[in-house]
Formats: sequence, C-alpha cells, structure tokens
Amino acid sequence: MTEKALRLGTRRSRLAMAQSGQVAETVSRVTGRPVELVEITTYGDVSREALAQIGGTGVFVTALRDALVRDEVDFAVHSLKDLPTTQPEELALAAVPVREDPRDVIVARDALKFTDLPRGARIGTGAPRRMAQLNAYARAHGLDITTVPIRGNVDTRIRYVRDGELDAVVLAAAGLNRMGRIEEVTDFLSVDTVLPAPGQGALAIECTADNADLVAALAELDDPFTRAAVTAERSLLAALEAGCSAPVGALADLPPLSAPLERGDPQADGQSVKEMRLRGVVGTTDGSRTVQLSTTGPVPHTHEQALALGRDLATEMLAQGAAGLMGERAQ
Repeated sequence: MTEKALRLGTRRSRLAMAQSGQVAETVSRVTGRPVELVEITTYGDVSREALAQIGGTGVFVTALRDALVRDEVDFAVHSLKDLPTTQPEELALAAVPVREDPRDVIVARDALKFTDLPRGARIGTGAPRRMAQLNAYARAHGLDITTVPIRGNVDTRIRYVRDGELDAVVLAAAGLNRMGRIEEVTDFLSVDTVLPAPGQGALAIECTADNADLVAALAELDDPFTRAAVTAERSLLAALEAGCSAPVGALADLPPLSAPLERGDPQADGQSVKEMRLRGVVGTTDGSRTVQLSTTGPVPHTHEQALALGRDLATEMLAQGAAGLMGERAQ
C-alpha cells in the first residue's frame, strides 16, 4: 500500500512553484513518500500596493503558516528572506537547504551591464534595500540613474525592460536559477556593490513543531553552514528592529570560499573554513547616507553563536547612526 502523500504548501507564483517542486522531489526521495503541491494565495500575491505599504514582513508567509496550523498542509516552503525574524513557537524551521547564489542581478536592455547603462537610466526594483545601494554606488562612481519602484512577478518585471518602459530591472540570481532563466541576466552585481537581503538565495522549510517524525525527516535537507549564515543575517535584521522590506542588506559568508562561489565554482568547498564574515548595510533610499560595517569571527557552531554574530554587528551599526537611515522602524 502506498503511503499517504505529504502535502506541501506553496505560493502560486512560477518561482514559488519551481522551488517547491525541487524541494518536493528531495523530500520524496528522503521519506519514500509521494509529495503533492497545495497552492495557496497569500496577501502579498494579490495586493498591488508596495510591500512597505502593506507591512512588508510576512505578507507572503502568513497564509502558508495558517494552513500549517489548520493541518491543511504538512509542510511549507518559503523564500527565507520573506520570513519575519520571530519564529512562532508552534512551527519548526525544520530545514534550511544549501543556499543558491545570493547575489542580485541586472536584466537590462541591449545586454548592458550596470556600469554601461546610459545617463538617466531607469532601473526598476521593489526593494528599498536595492534602491539605497544602487543609488549610493551611482553617487560614488559618478553614474546618473533613476530607481523606479515596481511590483510583480519575474515575467512582469522583465517585460518592463522588453517593452522599453525601463532600461533595467534588478532581480535575485537564485530565483532566476531555480526557474531556469539565468541566461537572461546581463550583469551579476558583486556583493561589494549590493549586499543581498538577509537570507536571500536560501529556502526555509517549515512544519508544525509537534510533528516530530516530519521534523526529523526534513532535517535531512538542512545545511549547517547555510543555517548559521542566515541566522546571523536575520539576527542583524532583528537587532536593527527592521522588517524584511527595510533598506537593510546583509551577507554572512566564508571568505576563502566567497570568490570561487561568486565565480560559480561549486568545487570550492574542499577547503577547511574556520571563519565567517558578516557584512551589513543600511542606507537612505536616495543613497545619500549609508552605514556599512563588517565583522569576522569563528564559524558559529550553535544557534546562539550565530545570533550573537548578528547582534554584535547591529550594535556597532546602531552606534554609527543606522537607526536614523531606516525611516520608520518596523516592530
């Protein structure tokens, strides 16, 4: 007799379906059980307002979590950068799989790179974080750009460029990779130019905390390095009291591996790595003021050590005036 299928809750977007489909295959392999996708519409999917206006934090997550609590699905897959920093007690973050490329990318007309865009170029993005850093970089390097707030899925955003409304849009490399569309990228933005959102490129797999068997099975998909990195990044975000739509960038990486991984060389992990670097940035969206700091410490081996890495860097950033650059601080 075939075991009952596990129900995986996912958003309906093509990106969410692609990444949930990949997780479903892995979970099916690990558990020996079929996995069926249950499509759920979230408030963030139907609202056309700017994310910052509708709360930012959790707008793509709440409906999935409600479905878990009501036992309508067995587990759910989220883009980790969408998760609020406080974890509900009744839910377990059972797995954070190996992270995809965390960088932001440009899709521009005429296959242009960011620094080759014409004067006055209009660049679309829905993220205050991206606006702040692109504008800061442009100011520092004498570029003349205008950042334009946009919403919509990957197709909608790229269409703005194809239709000539915008010169370029900024997207996450991970999403395009998972959708098999990475060849549309015209430029990869180095993390030295734009730090990604905390948790960008990583997935979060949640189930109810009392489902011990499923928690244990899903733990097979967990990557300790990725979990430590995103925990440090999200701890920084939480200590800044900033929601996931705030203009905060953060990346925890393993310095000896970072350059090869940015070059797309996954063979980098043969090296023994003892230190983790955490970088954080906060800026006004016009790029006129930023606070950017970094710290390096031993690779965290416990959840508490990862939290401390983020908290300590946030304390330094607040001492440099980070709070005043975030607009209204999200509680």
